[in-house]
Amino acid sequence: MKRILITGAAGFLGSHLCDRFIKEGYFVIGMDNLITGDLKNIEHLFKLEHFEFYHHDITKFVHVPGNLDYILHFASPASPIDYLKIPIQTLKVGSLGTHNLLGLARVKKARILIASTSEVYGDPLVHPQTEEYYGNVNTIGPRGVYDEAKRFQESITMAYHTFHGVETRIVRIFNTYGPRMRLNDGRVIPAFIGQAIRGEDLTIFGDGMQTRSFCYVDDQVEGIFRLLHSDYVYPVNIGNPDEITIKDFADEIIKLTGTNQKVVYHPLPINDPLQRQPDITKAKNLLGWEAKVGRAEGMKITYDYFKSLSKEELSKEEHKDFSKYIF
Repeated sequence: MKRILITGAAGFLGSHLCDRFIKEGYFVIGMDNLITGDLKNIEHLFKLEHFEFYHHDITKFVHVPGNLDYILHFASPASPIDYLKIPIQTLKVGSLGTHNLLGLARVKKARILIASTSEVYGDPLVHPQTEEYYGNVNTIGPRGVYDEAKRFQESITMAYHTFHGVETRIVRIFNTYGPRMRLNDGRVIPAFIGQAIRGEDLTIFGDGMQTRSFCYVDDQVEGIFRLLHSDYVYPVNIGNPDEITIKDFADEIIKLTGTNQKVVYHPLPINDPLQRQPDITKAKNLLGWEAKVGRAEGMKITYDYFKSLSKEELSKEEHKDFSKYIF
């Protein structure tokens, strides 16, 4: 039985990856310090004999007993509010955490896939974004802590590949959504749905003409699974190229939820990207992958998930408290 370590296992995407690799017959070792993750996302796995969980911060030394075939590095704050509230932790998990896991991969002779992001392209001057585009990132802006952590993560991963011969893979993830997203994490899909369910106005930052491309979580997981088992060592975009403006997306949410909220506009945050659309030519050619789940289908599943949450969870508008993690 192949053994795989998944960091960020209690997070949105990490928990879905745990499910997929359990289903594929792997022994899954989940690791998370729970700073943004939630054990309820993986509690259904604790009864399984082929799943273990370590409550651990990967910016500290990482030890996993026994052999290890694969590592998926998905530990990181992923929402703008998260990395604005805990900027040092965001930088540390992308740098120190990645360094520790690459060292573990080297010792265990394991293949490691790291989760990079479309944010390495910053506010892009090229559209759609190909993997060859170097990006337009403000290193000292408020979003720089996340963007540069991920860019450094890619650099050190390639260095371990070229210098130490570690088997590495790099996925650049574009906006992904689905069940288990944190309702109050500040990203547009949970924000809009939460506001609609609570009967609040939908908040758009800027004029709403900025674009995003939303990929359903099952499609994202399939792309990651295929990339891990491929022979390609350079970054690959995994995302859905079906682009939409935020203004049109707000209209879709109002229609989906059957609510009649107003849309209100606020100033655009600094360095917020105005366009986001993946070029997935590489994913198609190398992995035979493209998104299958349309936005209408995926959003209905996601909306049904949020509707199933308790009233207490739905009314919890205050963002997560990170005070005990700040040092």
